[in-house]
Amino acid sequence: MFITKVKRILRAGFISFWRNSFVSLASILIMTVTLSVIGLLVFGSAVLNTSLSVLRDKVDINVYFVTGAGEKDILSLRGAIEALPEVKNVEYVSRDESLAIFRTRHEGDQLTLQALDELGGNPLGAVLNIKAKETSQYESIAKFLEGKNALSNGGSQIIDKVNYYQNKTAIDKLSAIISSSRSLGLGIILFFSLISIVITFNTIRLVIYNSREEISVMRLVGASTRYIRGPFVVSGVMYGIVAGFLTLIIFYPLLLWLGPKLSDFFSGFSLLSYYGHHFIEIFLIIMGTGVILGAVSSYLAVRRYLKV
Repeated sequence: MFITKVKRILRAGFISFWRNSFVSLASILIMTVTLSVIGLLVFGSAVLNTSLSVLRDKVDINVYFVTGAGEKDILSLRGAIEALPEVKNVEYVSRDESLAIFRTRHEGDQLTLQALDELGGNPLGAVLNIKAKETSQYESIAKFLEGKNALSNGGSQIIDKVNYYQNKTAIDKLSAIISSSRSLGLGIILFFSLISIVITFNTIRLVIYNSREEISVMRLVGASTRYIRGPFVVSGVMYGIVAGFLTLIIFYPLLLWLGPKLSDFFSGFSLLSYYGHHFIEIFLIIMGTGVILGAVSSYLAVRRYLKV
């Protein structure tokens, strides 16, 4: 009996979907726009995260060692820094590498190179370039470096300077930008998602309103609330599935056109590649959202507006 009722509900839902072809088309188009907005918000979130990641990668703090610091002490300190949970990675630049980098950077400045040669030695110390997992964590790393960990085995100071405090203003501003961007991005996603849900809900409510006489007849002949609501929920799910496929199809040529134009602007980030690599996740988000929107909107519209 239960299976028979389910079959009838499914059949009624399919019949309603095809019979009201014009209304179904309008609902599908509205849901396609809705799902496209949600999909674009997903891509926008990916672009934002990539841009913030690029900014984070450009920020670090540099630890400059005195020329007399032993390599063993420096590497020991490097190991202690890498063990910190806040640290993403640490790059060690030896004295010789520092000198080579300095010469390359000033290869067009003969006076500087001549003065360096006159010194008769390497005046540069080794350097550790430290990147934190989050920009807000650099301060705790700097405080760690100010402690006894910055001493050699003999108890002498091996660090010449740490440039955190010179970069503190820029780091704090970047931290504020990242925090604000995340909050703004979440707010935009919630705002447009809410608008999309309202538009979809009202569209499906109009579909059900056109079937109000049919619902009244079904009610008079003793049909249960579940049996009346079922076909509309099935139709809503079909709207979501068809709209989801249309949205996924539309995205490909759109991203194919937009990808090269935005790649240079967003530090080489390719929307088309992201779409291909994350297609399963995007498919589940779009299709799942479409099905849920269609089903829930139909369910609520029947209950609230038709007094079933």
